Amino acid sequence: MPSLNEPLQLPCGVTLPNRLLKSAMTEGLANLNDQATPRLSALYARWAEGGTGTLVTGNVMVDRRFLERPGNVVIDGNGGEAALQDWAKAGTSANNQLWMQINHPGRQCQRQVSAQPLAPSDVGIDLIGMFGRPKPMTEIDIKQTINRYAKVAATAKATGFTGVQIHAAHGYLISQFLSPLANTRGDQWGGSLENRARFLLDTVAAVRDAVGPSFAISVKLNSADFSKGGFSHEDSLQVAEWLSDAGIDLLEISGGTYEKLALMGDDTDDTAAGSSQHREAYFLKYAEGIRKVTRIPLAITGGFRSHAAMQQALDSGALDVVGIGRPLCSQPDIKPLLDGQSPSLPNWEKELRLGAGWFGPKSSNQTIRTLNFGAATQWYYRQIIDLAEGREPNTHTGLLRVMLKHMLAERRMATKRVKLLRTV
Repeated sequence: MPSLNEPLQLPCGVTLPNRLLKSAMTEGLANLNDQATPRLSALYARWAEGGTGTLVTGNVMVDRRFLERPGNVVIDGNGGEAALQDWAKAGTSANNQLWMQINHPGRQCQRQVSAQPLAPSDVGIDLIGMFGRPKPMTEIDIKQTINRYAKVAATAKATGFTGVQIHAAHGYLISQFLSPLANTRGDQWGGSLENRARFLLDTVAAVRDAVGPSFAISVKLNSADFSKGGFSHEDSLQVAEWLSDAGIDLLEISGGTYEKLALMGDDTDDTAAGSSQHREAYFLKYAEGIRKVTRIPLAITGGFRSHAAMQQALDSGALDVVGIGRPLCSQPDIKPLLDGQSPSLPNWEKELRLGAGWFGPKSSNQTIRTLNFGAATQWYYRQIIDLAEGREPNTHTGLLRVMLKHMLAERRMATKRVKLLRTV
């Protein structure tokens, strides 16, 4: 069985240096022109030097009109190629892989960015007023957006990134197309699973045409949305099989949406994920099913902290790559873990009760759950900024203070950005 330190060759010929992958985490470090910055270069140099074999960036958006949050990098005719080259050079400085995650928020576009986002249908998100009611995409919108993904992928390759990841999870645009709850269309882009998966599969084909056969393409896919009547595990199995046939190089499995926060090990049902949400690798059971219907390397992200659990997951044969995210915000150097000298990575959710109880006890109340999730997320944003600005992460920073500071900073950035775009 492979060890964490063992390389992995992908179908396209690219070799991953080891079996650890930094899963995408939104950084919010772009400038007002939505371009990459020296802070991003510094951040990814830290992670590259830390030993993680494959780094996946946070969301790089394909349309300047619609962002996941203020501070997203966007590639949409806004220049900044030299900064992208600097980012790519820094992020591959240890002969590791650096993949650009490509995304469109769809209806998950905050009101402070756009009052009316584009989405498959006009089904909004009932989440404490954060998002506007979306406008259904026309056929032209759909084709143009697929083309945007391909153009961003081509730019990633041209500027020195070693691969791309198409984000089809966590309730963003492609995930919305896949969900029968968010996608109520009656045309070729909605209805049957084959139609709902058309946007994703056409995007994969367009990206492959843009980057060629020897460039790494990954897809991040939900094992399920964990919403009744939504994108199910059975749907995920079929889509994974189609992606395998489409010739992608790595499938990363995660789960949940903003409305069902399984991406934090929360809100899962009473099946395999629900019974293991407080354990490591809570998507592993789902991956075992996906393994049976695919021929491509699999990565699982969610819950991994200890060397023992990571190695056990590899030994099981259910996955090829272990995805980690938040632990790297406070501990970018994982070489001791890779070498077996350190038993585990930090688990601040457990130690500081992040995301559980800060705005009231953990409950079924969606507002409280969203506020708790947001508070924990903002705490990790602070660690990312510390790394990007050359400091050691301050894990003793007060959670509520950090949340309020970041909310105000994002509001100011959003306001300045809107004013700037009006003058362009």
